[in-house]
Amino acid sequence: MLRAVLGTISCQTRNSTRTKLGSWCLLGGCVYLGIAFDPRTGRRKISTKVVMALKLHSIAALFLVALVLSSRGDDSDQNEAPGEKITVEVMTPPPEDCERKSKRNDMLSMHYVGTLTESGTKFDASLDRGEPFEFQLGAGQVIKGWEEGLVDMCVGEKRKLLIPASKGYGSSGAGDTIPPNAGLTFEVELLEIKDGKVPPNVFKEIDVNEDKFLSQEEVSDYLKRQAEKAGDSGEEMMQQHNEIITQIFEHEDQDKDGLISHDEFSGPKHDEL
Repeated sequence: MLRAVLGTISCQTRNSTRTKLGSWCLLGGCVYLGIAFDPRTGRRKISTKVVMALKLHSIAALFLVALVLSSRGDDSDQNEAPGEKITVEVMTPPPEDCERKSKRNDMLSMHYVGTLTESGTKFDASLDRGEPFEFQLGAGQVIKGWEEGLVDMCVGEKRKLLIPASKGYGSSGAGDTIPPNAGLTFEVELLEIKDGKVPPNVFKEIDVNEDKFLSQEEVSDYLKRQAEKAGDSGEEMMQQHNEIITQIFEHEDQDKDGLISHDEFSGPKHDEL
């Protein structure tokens, strides 16, 4: 479940296929990144052509490509609508001896059941797969409703989250499973909390001249550097390069001034500039 879109990402390695809900699937042996409309969750798809052209194993570069082409899609009003807030109901209170509560950058392991609020139709459940969902809170890996609704939670606690569309899938919906402007309901149980790494400040890495804005040249140079590090700076990668830059600015440059500001940038960044 990504920040704007819930879905499934699969990585195929030489020996196995690993499917993770809402991770960037950045495994050391990853040779293929597939992001598609999952039949259960409607995850947006990054084209295999783009991914294989870049073959970037850097968290920063993959974030830019994956987020821009899949999380936002064509939805222009993912921002929170005035007055729309999530509702959190405690189903099972936290244990009296709870010593640690979930916070930003923690790695969480959870079970959940997701339904459409209006109809009650179930669209996904980790319990059906028998495998908990693991993600990092506050790292842009889950929808906004989860980022807000899972803070200060204890292991063993169960909550129900009622999430408005503005903090879920927005007006675009997700495939045939989640219609546009759909409210979502999740019943979640926190199984484990672990320390997580602080996400990289990708904005700062791209902003070479430190003017607090990202130009097309800076983004282009950054992606080229990542491709070179991955050993893929050949003709195939370059054929897709300009198209990717165009897509990034179409979705990130919200005021269309030709630059991506710190506020506009939806990749990993730190609050302090």
